[in-house]
Amino acid sequence: MAITGDELGITLSPGKPAVKLSSGGWKSARLIIFVVMAEHFAYYGISSNLITYLTGPLGQSTAEAAANINAWKGTMSFLPVLWGLLADSFLGRFRTILIASALYILGLGLLSFSAMIPFRSKDENQLQVTLFFCALYLIALGHDGYKPCIKVFGADQFDGNDLTEATDKSSYFNWLSFGSCASILTTFVVSNHIQENLSWSLGFGVPSGFMLLSLFLFLLGIKSYRFSNARVGSKNPFARIGRVFVEAVKNRRKPYLDEYNPNETLLLLPHQDSKQFRFLDRAAISCDLVEIEEAKAVLRLVPIWMTSLVYAIVSAQSNTFFTKQGAKMERSISPGVLVPSATLQGFEPLTMFVFIPIYDRLLIPITRSFTQNPLGITVLQRIGTGFFLYILAMVVAALVETERLQTARDDTILMSVWWLVPQYVIYGVADVFIMVGLQVFFYDQVPSELRTIGMALNLSIYGVGNFLSSFTISVIDRVTSQYGQTSWFDNDLNKAHLDYFYWLLACLSTISFGLYLWFAKSYVYYRPTTF
Repeated sequence: MAITGDELGITLSPGKPAVKLSSGGWKSARLIIFVVMAEHFAYYGISSNLITYLTGPLGQSTAEAAANINAWKGTMSFLPVLWGLLADSFLGRFRTILIASALYILGLGLLSFSAMIPFRSKDENQLQVTLFFCALYLIALGHDGYKPCIKVFGADQFDGNDLTEATDKSSYFNWLSFGSCASILTTFVVSNHIQENLSWSLGFGVPSGFMLLSLFLFLLGIKSYRFSNARVGSKNPFARIGRVFVEAVKNRRKPYLDEYNPNETLLLLPHQDSKQFRFLDRAAISCDLVEIEEAKAVLRLVPIWMTSLVYAIVSAQSNTFFTKQGAKMERSISPGVLVPSATLQGFEPLTMFVFIPIYDRLLIPITRSFTQNPLGITVLQRIGTGFFLYILAMVVAALVETERLQTARDDTILMSVWWLVPQYVIYGVADVFIMVGLQVFFYDQVPSELRTIGMALNLSIYGVGNFLSSFTISVIDRVTSQYGQTSWFDNDLNKAHLDYFYWLLACLSTISFGLYLWFAKSYVYYRPTTF
């Protein structure tokens, strides 16, 4: 049940039912979207041009800079899970957002200060580098606590037990992504220009100001927020779920119980407590039905999480190999004016920016008239559509690269860089389905007390996917370069075979998509009345 009042107890008493006309809903959710937009401007204002700063003012080699960025992003892949544990077990989402915001702002301020240090000696340069990396990892610490909590906190402004608000909750994730894309596009234009043409200290200072604005806007709505009051008893949620698994193992030799405690009730269909993961039913001797179903809900996420990793591997290629392809293509738009190949990355968020309103205001009402589902299609159908589009994107990318190689080897006129636009556009459309769909899924299909950790698990898909992408590329590079052969990833892309790599990813995606469909077909929704 949603309640009005602060988790810190400074407004209404905990447990008082929310007055929907004066708290939560779109009034608070819209404010949260602007809060996230300001934070995204801050984050992408730093991360989007990081390699230029490392290889420029800090004087690092390209390889060293890339390694440092990968290490930073790798660290950020797993920190959300740790923050999720803290938020869901001890701090609560509101307190976690405040603490993470403070660390975030401190890191951004320190980063801006490090860029002001004049470089006159080796010692001063070392001090600048030390401050820079301390600031960078403070930003990572703050960002990874902030990101999963703020998204879940915004979704908590809608009551999932109310059909209208449940539909609005799904729409919230669409418009949250819409706002994020608008902010990212603005950042690419504003921050990068300031950093490269005015000064790096100002270029880092502007994101600091936007993060302060984000915190100010968040505190501005404190009187109107709804705070979750979903705790089942006083037990730690992780302890409850862990106890179910322990008791199931302890009672593994005992027969199944045909009936649970008749006093227990749960918002599940009558048959759903006996069809999946029946080995957990042995815990019914000492655990409640609610606790057992919570454990089953968490376990059901694992196959969906695992089959989504290939999608994350494919997603990682848009800002790496696609950009390198563009550098080998015809990029002139007028004599002496070249389009930077990295600029084409903007087509992905631009496509999302355009397509999200179409999806939310046009496609959902149309599909709703056929399916009678308030959301148009189920969340798993939405994710599956994104899977299919990513396979299509890889096929298009492979065909374009095959044609580019043929054109380059025939010494004819270079292929236009605009041939890469379709694959970026398909990526953007696919993300509206799968990226937003996964956010909704991992938010809604976990116990209410574990929604922060659910969102963190969603974010971990991309982190693990990036690591798997790097590992896959390293293995393929080593194997294909043996015995004097040319690597698929040769430095001279005209001799490489990115097309083979794209076909491989298309095949792996197809296999993963098939497994996903198999798991999705048998998936039992934790909240069937909602999604």
